Amino acid sequence: MKQIFHQIVSSVMAFLLLASTVSWTVDKHICMGRVMDISFFAHADDCGMDMKMEKSCCDDESFTVQGQDDLKMSFENFSLDQQVFLVSFVHTYFQLFEIDSEESTPFSEYNPPPLIRDVQILDQTFRI
Repeated sequence: MKQIFHQIVSSVMAFLLLASTVSWTVDKHICMGRVMDISFFAHADDCGMDMKMEKSCCDDESFTVQGQDDLKMSFENFSLDQQVFLVSFVHTYFQLFEIDSEESTPFSEYNPPPLIRDVQILDQTFRI
């Protein structure tokens, strides 16, 4: 369930990022008060009536939404406090996953006791 929720949220966020960064242009051709053609990203086709008359019954409307162009953040735009926080956060985060390569064993310099008799075999009971 958690993985599906993460996939849905990431897809919605990717769609919102795409929608906010792309410039949208909607072009409409209106003839006699009725919308004849709507076009995204291109010029709308006209209705075929002659537009050279002085008083034309046709009208073209265009609506443009500008996308964001300043999405690239640079490290120099951060204040000194933000830079210190970012560096310290990354450093401490990576310290969480550092694995100690040398394990200390307090008995490593001692020899094992001598094996005088095989205690495991002496204490076993065998049934036939």
